Amino acid sequence: MNNEQSEVIVLGLGTGGEDLVLRLLDEGLDVVGIEPNLVGGECPFWACIPSKMMIRASNLLQEARRVNGMAGHAEVTPDWAPLAKRISEEATGNWDDSYGVARFESKGGRFVRGYGKLTGPNTVAVGDRSFTATKGIVIATGSRPFIPPIPGLSDVPYWTTHDAIQTPTLPDSMIVLGGGAVGCELGQVFSRFGVDVTIAEGSDRLLALEEPEASEVIAAAFAAEGIVLHTGSQVERVEEVDGSIVALLADGTLLTADRILVATGRTVDLGELGLDSAGVATDGRFIEVDNHLRAADRIWAMGDVIGRGMFTHMALHEGAIVAEGLLGGNPPAADHDSLPRVTFTDPEVGAVGMSEAAATEAGLDIAVSVKQVPLSSRGWLHGSGTSGIIKLIVDRRSGLLIGATSVGPHGGEVLGVLSTAVQAKIPFQTLRQMIYPYPTFYGGIGEAIGAYGRGTMKVIDPDFDPLILD
Repeated sequence: MNNEQSEVIVLGLGTGGEDLVLRLLDEGLDVVGIEPNLVGGECPFWACIPSKMMIRASNLLQEARRVNGMAGHAEVTPDWAPLAKRISEEATGNWDDSYGVARFESKGGRFVRGYGKLTGPNTVAVGDRSFTATKGIVIATGSRPFIPPIPGLSDVPYWTTHDAIQTPTLPDSMIVLGGGAVGCELGQVFSRFGVDVTIAEGSDRLLALEEPEASEVIAAAFAAEGIVLHTGSQVERVEEVDGSIVALLADGTLLTADRILVATGRTVDLGELGLDSAGVATDGRFIEVDNHLRAADRIWAMGDVIGRGMFTHMALHEGAIVAEGLLGGNPPAADHDSLPRVTFTDPEVGAVGMSEAAATEAGLDIAVSVKQVPLSSRGWLHGSGTSGIIKLIVDRRSGLLIGATSVGPHGGEVLGVLSTAVQAKIPFQTLRQMIYPYPTFYGGIGEAIGAYGRGTMKVIDPDFDPLILD
């Protein structure tokens, strides 16, 4: 086996890995990039980009329906075909990564299609080729959809997110297995395009990782749109009967649909990476790293494989730190405590920092405010489609906002102010003294903390007491 040398070897060219190699190439480093699937990974081909196209289209349908009672009358006829064409042609190039490969190679990178395996502290094998890194190796191999070991599931033609994104046509009915972010987003999309959707979630509520108030808002919105919800009961068996998919819940409920979409999270494959040969430790599920993403001497890991938040923006944040480390700089520590996240349902769910439960469990003395978005100035004006909440969690001892949730129209955008406050540790009193444009959705933050509008607010929401720290 011939050995080829390079300064840096990157295993995995998903969005984070691709951004990293382009940074390194721009700095003149010699880089080998190894990827068995599509360069760019899940985000541009099966996740962030195409799914948000789907969400945008489904939101347009729902906004048209909201004309009734607000501005006249509208009749809506959903059509999946133009959306499927846009995803295929505009977003994914029919799931072709040749552009990404060409961009990488045009900057001097050496691209290898295949599965990379560490064979030593600075060597990687791909098939019958061997590579040695003189500066370092980066593991950014991502994750894949988790398929739960439910009896019978492997025997039916289930969908993963890949199938859902790539489908040219829609079934008449669908069971969505999993009520987390992906299950909720895609379930709502398909429902708005005319599919009879049932969501089955084993936890006692949708979006179980978010605040309970957020779950309540989303459950109510889904119920109003005709999505059937089953929470608190695990799926015990799945089978195909006369061309239909039948799922049996632990409480005895039988669900029947044309298709089942498995949206039960993601998992990481570490077994074939040869980590032991390079002295890389794992806890069984993820690669262990320090605050600068180092997994071992001259070996870094980033993205989904470290389990610190499976989000594109998290991988990009980590990639910038890894790049600076490889270039000999003094990078900051990775910030995993103030990770912002958005579930792009309608209403959107944005969250950052600690939850109320986590803060209470940590023994912090906290103050909590929950403002109903429909009873904020902009929410009241907005009318139809304005359900949501703004929840703020303040540490009384430090006087800092340590966690926040923004649910509502443009909830992810409203989160921007809250995310900045949490990450930058802006004092709560400074937030109270800010000038919030009136009337805006993010102005609801000001209303929640008593910054302004008390006279108006007492008319719209007479029982609300804004959060005012002593």
